[in-house]
Amino acid sequence: MLGLVHHCESHVKTVACLPLLLLLLLLSLAAPLRAAPSVGEAISALLVEEKLDGAVWATLEGEGAAGVSHAGRRTPMRADSRVHVGSIAKTVLAAGVLRLVSQGRLDLDTPVAPLLPALDFDNPWQAHDPVRVRHLLDHTAGLDDARLWHIFSGKADPDAPLAAAFPAGRGVLRVRTRPGARTSYSNMSYTLLGMVIEATVGQRYERYLDRALLAPLGMRDSTFTFVSQARDPRLAMGHFEGGVAHAAMPSYLRPAGQFTTTAGDMVRFARFLMGDGTLAGQSFIAPALLRRMGQGAGQEAARAGLQLGYGLGLRTVDRHGAVARCHGGNGIGFRAMLCLFPVPRQAFFIAINTDSETADYQRFDALLTRALVPAVASPVPPPAPVPRFESGPWLGFYLPAPNRFDTMRLVDSAFGFVRLHGNGGNLVFTPFQRAAIELVHEGGGLFRPRGKLLASHALLTSSDGRRIVTNGTQSYAQVPLPCLVLLWSSLAAGALGLVTIALLAGVRVARRRFAVADPLALPLAGMLALLLPLPFFYAQSLVRLGDLTVASALLAVVTALLPVAMAVGLARSLRRKASMDAAASLAVLQACVVLATGGLLPLQLWR
Repeated sequence: MLGLVHHCESHVKTVACLPLLLLLLLLSLAAPLRAAPSVGEAISALLVEEKLDGAVWATLEGEGAAGVSHAGRRTPMRADSRVHVGSIAKTVLAAGVLRLVSQGRLDLDTPVAPLLPALDFDNPWQAHDPVRVRHLLDHTAGLDDARLWHIFSGKADPDAPLAAAFPAGRGVLRVRTRPGARTSYSNMSYTLLGMVIEATVGQRYERYLDRALLAPLGMRDSTFTFVSQARDPRLAMGHFEGGVAHAAMPSYLRPAGQFTTTAGDMVRFARFLMGDGTLAGQSFIAPALLRRMGQGAGQEAARAGLQLGYGLGLRTVDRHGAVARCHGGNGIGFRAMLCLFPVPRQAFFIAINTDSETADYQRFDALLTRALVPAVASPVPPPAPVPRFESGPWLGFYLPAPNRFDTMRLVDSAFGFVRLHGNGGNLVFTPFQRAAIELVHEGGGLFRPRGKLLASHALLTSSDGRRIVTNGTQSYAQVPLPCLVLLWSSLAAGALGLVTIALLAGVRVARRRFAVADPLALPLAGMLALLLPLPFFYAQSLVRLGDLTVASALLAVVTALLPVAMAVGLARSLRRKASMDAAASLAVLQACVVLATGGLLPLQLWR
C-alpha cells in the first residue's frame, strides 16, 4: 500500500490515483470491523452458550433477532416478532398514570382508599399516612408482593374484574410498613394502579391505555390486553429449560405483568421517556415526571442520600460500568430487560423467550450496555478522605424488613438473613448463601462496593429506633443473634425429631417390636402421611400450584394432622416413660407450633 501512495505522490495531477487511494483506505478501515463480532452474532452465541431458544432486541439505532420463536417447530425469531415482557408492563402502565397526572385527572398524592371504596386496606397508619398513588408507583405502600395463587392458578380469567385479586377476609391488603417509608417490590401495588386507572377513566384499563397511551406513542404492535400464541401467530412461544414450550396464561395480577409488544415498539417508548414529554409539539407527560422515573422520593434510603432506587416505574442501577434506569421482567417462558442511559442518550430492550433457572441473563445486559455506552462510565473516583465510621453498633445480623412475600416471612427469617461485619475500615455485607459484598465508606453512612460508580448501601436509624441497612430497593433491620439462634434451634430440633422417630420406629419394625399401640405409631403415620399428596402434585400442572385441588387439599389435611399425631405420641410416651420417644415427639411438636405461628401450618397453598 505504501508503494502505491508514493507512486501517487509523484503523479499528483493524475486523477486516476484518487479512486484507488479511497478504495485502499476503506478496505483498511473495514478490516478491523470485520474482525469484531457484531452484537447480533454475540447474542446468537450467548443463546447457544446459555441454552436459550430465541431473542429479539433493539437499540435507538436498530433492531435484531436470533434463535427460534418456537423450539418445537424451529420457527426463526424475527425482529418484528411479538413477545411478552412480564414486569416491564409496570413501566408502561406507570407512564399511563403519569399521563393522567399531567392532564390533571389524577394526583400523585391522592389517597387510594377513597378511589377504591370496595377494598379494605389494613393500614395501621391510615390516619396520617394513607396509601397514596405515588406509593403504589414507587413500591412504598408496604404491601405484600403476591400470594401463590396470584401467580400459579389455572382459574384466572383475562376478563375478570381486577378486584378478584383482593378477596375480602384474606388479609391480602395488610400494610406492613408505614406508607412512603420503605421500598418493597409489590405486584399487588401495580394491580391496584390498574384499578385506580379504571376508577378515574370509567373503563377497563387495557382499553384505555391502548387508546390513550400506546396509540399516540406509535406503539401499534403493543397491547395491554391478553394475547395468546393461539390467537396471534406473531407472538413467540414461551419456553422453560430444555426447550419445553408453554403458552401464555392469564393472571390475577395482569396490570403488573401482562403486556405484549415488539422490540421496535419498546425502543419508541424508550425514546419518548428520554425526551421532553411532548408528542407532535404538544405536552403529553410533564417532563418533571419523566425525570423522576427511577428516582426515589421520600423513602428512608433516598433521604439518606442513596441515588439507587425505584421511582415511578423505573429503577436506577449501577451495572456493567454504567448507571442506567431499567426495569426487568419475566413471565411464563420469557425474560426481558429495558434500560435507558440518559447520558449519552442510549437505550436497549431485549426479550428472550426462555425462562431458565440456570442461565445468566446478565451477560446479555452487559453485552448491550458495553456496545452502546462504552465510555459512559467515568473512572471510579478514588475514595476521598472521610470521617471514620463507627461501625461497632451496626455489626451483626439483619432480616428483611419487610420481606417480599408475606406468607414466606418465617422462611425468610430463618434463611433470608444477612450479616454485616467489619474488614479493616470497610464493611462486608454477606447475604446467606450468596457472595459477600465489600463496602467502602463514602461518608454520611453511605457505602459503595469497589468498582462501582455510586453508593449502593446506606445505614440509617428508622423512626422507631431500629438500625436499618438498605440498598434502595430492599431494607434489612438489625435483629439480636439469640433470636435467630432460637429459631434455627427450633427448626433443627424439629428436623432431628423427625429423623429420630423414623430411626426408632425402623429399628422396632426390623425387630418386629412395633405395634399399633406403640408411642411412635401415630407420629410415624403422621410423617408418612406427608407423602400422600406427592403423586397428586406430580399429576397436576405446575401452574395450578396455587389452586384448591385434590393435591393441595390433601396437603393441608396431612400438615394439620401432623401436630395432632405428635401430641398423641407425646402423651403415650410420657405414660410409658419412654424418654427418647417423648423427646422426639416433643421436638417435632414445638417446631409445628413455630410453623403454625409463621402461617405455614396447616399449609394452605390457595390462601
